[in-house]
Amino acid sequence: MSGSDATPTGLPAIAHGDARADVAFVSRLRARPGTVRLAADGEPTLTLRVQSEDLWDAVRVEVGAALPVIELKARAVAELQGQGERHEDYVLKLNGFEVLDESGTVVASGARNGSTYLLAHRRRRPVR
Repeated sequence: MSGSDATPTGLPAIAHGDARADVAFVSRLRARPGTVRLAADGEPTLTLRVQSEDLWDAVRVEVGAALPVIELKARAVAELQGQGERHEDYVLKLNGFEVLDESGTVVASGARNGSTYLLAHRRRRPVR
């Protein structure tokens, strides 16, 4: 890794256009303490965030590249919304668009190291 690819923390940088940030910084933004790990030991992982649209809360998740999006969503709903919620009532969005093929992998959905998924209700709910 060349000097221009490293960050002050020594972690690999992620690039989006001309902006650069390290994964450690991106994963600390408004996230709960701790990391949910959804990968086998020794498997290469991506560090992602899943943020709840209505709670403004997020969890940091380490996933294997072959993890189906549906498994990520089910775990995120359990962590953010509680065990009584059904994951079928929620959608995951990446870069503003709903992930339609939840049987596909997180990499196939377009996620990269440091990506943030938005967890939103499938149907609009009335404001009370």
